[in-house]
Amino acid sequence: MRQDQDLQSRAHGVPDSALRFIGFLSFFDRYGTPPMLVALSVGTSLSFAQAVQLVASYALFYAIGQPIWGMLSDRFGRLAVLRAALIGAALAAIASILFTNYLPLLIARSISGLMFGALYPTLLTLLGDTRTGVERARGLSDLQVYSSLGTTLATLASGALASYANWRLVFFLPALGCIAALYSLRKSAEPERSRSGFNFRAALRPMNLALYGIVFLEGGLLMGLLTYIVPALQESGVSIGLAGALGCAFAVGVILGARLMRRLVARFSRTWLIGAGGLVLCAAFLPSAFAPYPASYTVTAFLLGATNAIMHSSMQGWATDISPDARATTVSLFVFALFAGASAATYLTADLAQHGGYGQIFGFGLAFSLLLVALATGTHALWRRKHPAS
Repeated sequence: MRQDQDLQSRAHGVPDSALRFIGFLSFFDRYGTPPMLVALSVGTSLSFAQAVQLVASYALFYAIGQPIWGMLSDRFGRLAVLRAALIGAALAAIASILFTNYLPLLIARSISGLMFGALYPTLLTLLGDTRTGVERARGLSDLQVYSSLGTTLATLASGALASYANWRLVFFLPALGCIAALYSLRKSAEPERSRSGFNFRAALRPMNLALYGIVFLEGGLLMGLLTYIVPALQESGVSIGLAGALGCAFAVGVILGARLMRRLVARFSRTWLIGAGGLVLCAAFLPSAFAPYPASYTVTAFLLGATNAIMHSSMQGWATDISPDARATTVSLFVFALFAGASAATYLTADLAQHGGYGQIFGFGLAFSLLLVALATGTHALWRRKHPAS
């Protein structure tokens, strides 16, 4: 079975192993900084709030670049964008190890976010181009697993590396990964349907805009507030090493949720999966909002991971289906909205985090997650009635 999948992917021009590794790499860099926020503020001239702003700026530029990457992908092809972004990401990661002052480090991490931001959406578009139906959903679940492994390793290793070795290693490792990823693509050719030209109108239909608004809120809750799991654990008295290990409950939730998702996707509609995943998100914030203790934060991390596997992968599938005539542009705007929401949530809650107000932060998450469930399930049900074949 695995050989058949690899052969099928190679027929489309990109080995499955390369897709998985790039997904792993993208999330390793994305989640490498939050676990070492405290160590980074100690080892540089940055305050804790400024260290948080590095994460927020990374997410912001990750989001800002999405429309550009999407148009370039539709115009020049998926692999052209992957290779260009990997080169830029390697250079930005190397630049990140050269500075300790706030402004130059902020610029380097912002460029890193811009470049790494091209990777995962392009992988989603490749899956949309080359797979359909249940196979696409399972491909998305597989990508979630390898991405979560990147999250796991980043969460486990980055805090310890920053505390006991040097924080620069956390930025240097992705640079090496980019070089390895470029090597893995050396014999790959553009798959069919990889170039379609610009089609902004198709990507800006009313239902598309509704999807982007929903995923903006989802990004703020699912990715923006996830940033605070490890710092909240440290604030509650947990050591940095143990905090990183407990934070890996997120990745465990993704992996177990993805395995469950492979069974659920053949039995239930996407609308049902979005609603069920949204209820898991509500449950995720409940313990940390009312009992802000290490066990609560660990449960929150685990359930956020499960939400990522169930709800967010369903939202990703919706994004690849909603406008097939402008798939890359649509997916890029989807990811733009996701990370813009994450960045907005991080900026808006940075002062609360500075003063240890994590219970209040997760309380806001609980309230807004209830709104998200209603909006996401209702809007997808409406779209499904209008497009029953999708």
